[in-house]
Amino acid sequence: MTPYPPAQRQDIVEDIHGHRVADPYRWLEDAATPETGEWLAAQDRLFHEAVDALPGRDGLRTRLGELLGAGSVGSPVWRGERRFFTRRAADQEHPVLYTVDPDGSERVLVDPMALDPGGTTTLDGWQPDKEGRLLAYKVSTGGDEESLLHVLDIATGERVEGPIDRARYSAVAWLPGGEAYFYARRLPARDVPAGEEQYHRRVYLHRVGTEPDTHDMLIFGGGLDKTNYYGVGVSRDGRWLTVSASQGTAPRNDLWIADLAASSPEAPELRPVQEGVDADTGIHVGRDGRAYIFTDRGAPRSRLCVADPSDLAYESWRDLVPQDPEAVLTDFAVLDDLDRPILLAGWTRHAISEITVHDLVSGERIGTVPTPGLGSIGGIIERPEGGHEAWFGYTDNVTPSAVMRYDARTGETTLWASAPGTVEVPEIETRQVAYTSRDGTQVRMLVASRPGLSGPRPAILYGYGGFNISLTPSYSASILAWVEAGGVYAVANLRGGAEEGEEWHRAGMRERKQNVFDDFHAAAEKLIADGLTTPGRLAISGGSNGGLLVGAALTQRPDLYRAVVCSAPLLDMARYERFGLGETWNDEYGTADDPEEFGWLIGYSPYHHVHPGTAYPAVLFTTFGSDTRVDPLHARKLCAALQHATASDAPVLLRNEAEVGHAARSVSRSVDLMADTLTFMAARTGLVLPDPSDQDELTSGLIAG
Repeated sequence: MTPYPPAQRQDIVEDIHGHRVADPYRWLEDAATPETGEWLAAQDRLFHEAVDALPGRDGLRTRLGELLGAGSVGSPVWRGERRFFTRRAADQEHPVLYTVDPDGSERVLVDPMALDPGGTTTLDGWQPDKEGRLLAYKVSTGGDEESLLHVLDIATGERVEGPIDRARYSAVAWLPGGEAYFYARRLPARDVPAGEEQYHRRVYLHRVGTEPDTHDMLIFGGGLDKTNYYGVGVSRDGRWLTVSASQGTAPRNDLWIADLAASSPEAPELRPVQEGVDADTGIHVGRDGRAYIFTDRGAPRSRLCVADPSDLAYESWRDLVPQDPEAVLTDFAVLDDLDRPILLAGWTRHAISEITVHDLVSGERIGTVPTPGLGSIGGIIERPEGGHEAWFGYTDNVTPSAVMRYDARTGETTLWASAPGTVEVPEIETRQVAYTSRDGTQVRMLVASRPGLSGPRPAILYGYGGFNISLTPSYSASILAWVEAGGVYAVANLRGGAEEGEEWHRAGMRERKQNVFDDFHAAAEKLIADGLTTPGRLAISGGSNGGLLVGAALTQRPDLYRAVVCSAPLLDMARYERFGLGETWNDEYGTADDPEEFGWLIGYSPYHHVHPGTAYPAVLFTTFGSDTRVDPLHARKLCAALQHATASDAPVLLRNEAEVGHAARSVSRSVDLMADTLTFMAARTGLVLPDPSDQDELTSGLIAG
């Protein structure tokens, strides 16, 4: 392989709270300099030299395209007899938003490819008004996630207004009649300190057709924390406005409610429901006039309470669905067009979804909703005006996204809509494995492989472990392609996630972050102890916070892993708050401004734990040029550090991709990325990728859409 591109090592050492912190590659933080540009170009040439000719890459790309040809379908959102949903056919790059008119005819409302044939525009969110006449939707281009808000007339498909900029991560809450909505918008750059342009949100009331910069009415947010994210909601009858605020991604929020019948939308009298409480709480005022309170206050696995919206003092909350000792409450829906109205409650039990049925008045559990298998359920959807039906998304390891319909009158669940493509999937066996982490905590992981294979196999271990996010079974082209070729694929449900509730999350954040890495190392050791793989055949993979996970794993235990794919990672934890959206994550990780918390961060920061002369595993960093969440500088700096330090001949490579960001991307770009990363891991772990002509012998089963 060509020698690594030269990278100057600067003599930068800072004293931070008594720690001497070296930063030899700080110059790589600036992507705009000629020096960084030349280094990136050389890394790109090295990457293609090392990966383009790897065996099986072209066949794998073809197979991944076939598996993604299943497409996708989303659950319906109802407004009277009109419904809205997304669907992606096998030949489409992005999901398309459709409406079905009351006469049954189907129409396209928003097609990202029609907006941008280059495929770099994504649909970030959408919300029809309460009558189904207007649609608010957000799009961004080039992966920057800088959502532009538009409104269109649903009957004609014509744009009514937009774009309204600075609407990233904004909810839209329509008032009845469709003349106005509440939303969150950042202050203009001229009104905030330099470097804080991604912060300083406010809640506004916007009247459709007016100029937002001059006519929007400020409702809430002035003088509060600059990193606050705001949620807004309006009850179906238009009477109740709710506003929530959370500092960045903190697992707690403040909450207010206003009676718009007693005040006005322009000047709502918001009264606190929860302020300064270490809990996450949301309110939905139902058709029956009750406030349904979804909260983890006093219930780390969450519970559902009810109260009178005019009296929401904590002592007035009454449990309707109490906390379960094992399962985590995730969702609910009300079906009231029945002799005995019911409530559906969605749960995950050790990462597997289920739905229970409860009496709406007492909360008594009276049954369960049949589900297709041991998989994941999306949001439970009801008609806004009530009814006896509910819809929910479903997927598992071999089932592309589908929509199920539950009829409370018959108690039956039926297939409502399946993914539109037809795809052959391999026969795989998935089992849940429990293992013990370093401190004795029991952790679980899902392990997938082809039935009947024996002996140590090339394996991928994937994890995330943060931000209260669960890893649950889902249809994955990369998992299926790897398992089909004879590999083992394991997904670990590490602390820091939501699989076991908020206590599980908090056991893997802040000063307890090392628990996440220990859980991951223990998962690897379990796979080895069970004879499923060996250190020489084990790859690890993770992205974003999961990129931090595998960065820490490879620097803490380089002997345990053969190959690493580290995507869009956080890696310099001494300076992470200075870039991207870093300041919104300091509740999860801690802040470098605090001496004690800096001690946590520097204790595991991967960039600061690279030691010359260590035989590091093969590493592939993948970065995205328009990533506005996690700056690609993290990967650049650790890549240079590892290339300088490693004593092994295993390659350390950087794959840098332009015009894509942290999250959504076109299918063809997804295929290219998966093909490169899987081929890299296959080459290092010894997995022989099959020729496409052999697929008939390797696959069985048919899913028809």
